[in-house]
Amino acid sequence: MNTTPEIHPQWVHQSLLDLRNTLRVHELRYYVLDAPTLPDAEYDRLFAQLQDLEARCPDLITPDSPTQRVGGQPLQAFAQVHHAVSMLSIRTDTQAIAAHHFDARIRRELGFGDDAPSVLFVAEPKFDGLAMSLRYENGSLVCAATRGDGETGEDVTHNIRTIRQIPLRLPSNVPPVLEVRGEVYMRRDDFDALNERQRRRIAGGDHGERLFANPRNAAAGAVRQLDPAVAAQRPLSFFAYGLGQVTPVDQGGPAFVSHYALLQTLKSWGFPVSDWVQTALGATGLLAYYQAIGLQRDRLGFDIDGVVYKVDSLEQQRLLGFVSREPRWAVAHKFAAQEMLTTVLAIDVQVGRTGRLTPVARLTPVQVGGVTVTNATLHNEAEVLRKDIRLGDTVIVRRAGDVIPELVSVLVDHRTGSPDVFVMPHQCPACGSAAIRLDGEVDHRCTGGLFCSAQRKQAVLHFAGRRAVEIEGLGDKLVDQLVDTGLVACLPDLYRLTQADLSRLDRMAEKSAQNLLDALQKSKQTTLARFVFGLGILHVGISTAKALARHFSTLEAIMAASTEQLLQVTDIGPVVALSVRTFFDQAHNREVVHQLRAAGIVWADGLPATATHVVPALPLSGKTLVLTGTLPSLTRNAARTLIEAAGGKVTDSVSPKTDYVVAGTEAGSKLDRAQTLGITVIDEALLRTLLGDFDLVRTDVQ
Repeated sequence: MNTTPEIHPQWVHQSLLDLRNTLRVHELRYYVLDAPTLPDAEYDRLFAQLQDLEARCPDLITPDSPTQRVGGQPLQAFAQVHHAVSMLSIRTDTQAIAAHHFDARIRRELGFGDDAPSVLFVAEPKFDGLAMSLRYENGSLVCAATRGDGETGEDVTHNIRTIRQIPLRLPSNVPPVLEVRGEVYMRRDDFDALNERQRRRIAGGDHGERLFANPRNAAAGAVRQLDPAVAAQRPLSFFAYGLGQVTPVDQGGPAFVSHYALLQTLKSWGFPVSDWVQTALGATGLLAYYQAIGLQRDRLGFDIDGVVYKVDSLEQQRLLGFVSREPRWAVAHKFAAQEMLTTVLAIDVQVGRTGRLTPVARLTPVQVGGVTVTNATLHNEAEVLRKDIRLGDTVIVRRAGDVIPELVSVLVDHRTGSPDVFVMPHQCPACGSAAIRLDGEVDHRCTGGLFCSAQRKQAVLHFAGRRAVEIEGLGDKLVDQLVDTGLVACLPDLYRLTQADLSRLDRMAEKSAQNLLDALQKSKQTTLARFVFGLGILHVGISTAKALARHFSTLEAIMAASTEQLLQVTDIGPVVALSVRTFFDQAHNREVVHQLRAAGIVWADGLPATATHVVPALPLSGKTLVLTGTLPSLTRNAARTLIEAAGGKVTDSVSPKTDYVVAGTEAGSKLDRAQTLGITVIDEALLRTLLGDFDLVRTDVQ
């Protein structure tokens, strides 16, 4: 037999070296640093390429090749733990017929003929988290260790103890030694809540905080915290899926026969086991499971990137054994890739219906999860700067929730040259109005709300709304037609519409057209508060609009008020004052207001059309009231209107700042809290006494 080593071309040696080095770098980033920079699909492709090359050149396989071990070395900051039973990884298959391939191989290796019964498998979700080994001795958790390199992991017991799903003490019927293997992960709702807390901290000036890219990174970062108090603040979960070392049967250990029965026993001992773990008969059963969980993937509440098929019989598992770094009796059937590499061709800025400016990355088209992705939202300027996204960058793009394209991160190492840092434009791309970002906000907004073409439909709908001037019958579909046909380019155009104009619209009969014209005429009789609210000024809701109308009495006074004068209005702070001042500083906004007044809009609430600024004396000015229960003769809305007309503010919750609680029959917890805090409780009669003459205010025009 010829044992002379085969002579390979130099390119083969170099290709092997390059592939191994590349995979080692990304194993370090993924398993150890928790900062992956390569999509899973790209890593799997490189790994398969290395496997193929080594299969053709087996004499070049080295013990330290990524194909011969599980990647990753333990962090030196943690004590090292030697696994009594190695934590191996599972072979991955991304082919559509993976279930049939796996079933056929298992039958062949077990020596099953065509007439043999179908193999019984267990199908499980492939959790996207961090593999963990929990060691119990005499029923107590003594050690929790990460996978590490498969032979040695990191001792993270101090952090794992903070996960409430993991029992610290087991029932008395468990074996003396029990190692439970499973996955630490973070639920999507917990992840969203965590990132929301991070955003608030960042907005509050804590520049040491950051947003997490995905639930897996957040979970891995929490597990590797040196301070367990920090880990405890990051909500983690756990699913058990197997065993490591266990007391042998001849020493009193459990005599498991099947993998499914093993998992049900773990569940009875207090370990969380996924409800999606099921038995499946043959390839048909495996494929049905894969398709079913694929349809439910977005509703699971946690991330998975595929499913795992395992032979159920533990005796058959023993017969099948292991090969290299993988068990022969299991395979991971991954879903279509959800992350891929592409290039940023441009960064455009879109203007939303409410004036919000959103940067959008235009990408080299790439297939992600079976869909061609050509752009991805970048959310806001701060997000672009945080991820350091620039023109020409190679980036990882993901279809978040399999639907919305998201740019995950930049491969800075691939950047060539020094492209300019992105800066949000100071003018709206749609109309040229000033684009500003108010203090305490992350979004830039167009200030041309009544003028901007991108905001026309939203501006018209808001102006016609029930709490604004109220134009009955003017809904979404009709507004779409009016704007799309060019009949309405700005709000004053509504009052220029004629019967002939409306007859050009689809499904607009003569009667319907006349009804709309009548509604437009009726809307000219409104209130100053409704009109101001209808202008759609950022941060100005109906309560703020009423406060402005009460304080200044005239529209001219509101439009002319300085920021300092606006700050004198009850419940108006710096952000709202600046928003109002900025709105009326725009010449096109003032012109729209003048044209609306010229169209015949007048106040029907007794306020003068024009007057010198007068501050009325209001009986409830500066007072905060809470309504609870049912009042004898006033509805909740009527009572609120009376209070606000008299200068008061109505809130939904009782606090130490509340002045009065107005209680009717069947008052609930708000009354109890008021009594606890010592806040004055009044009934409707006392409320009317406080209101004085304002008790006579008409509530149908407020």
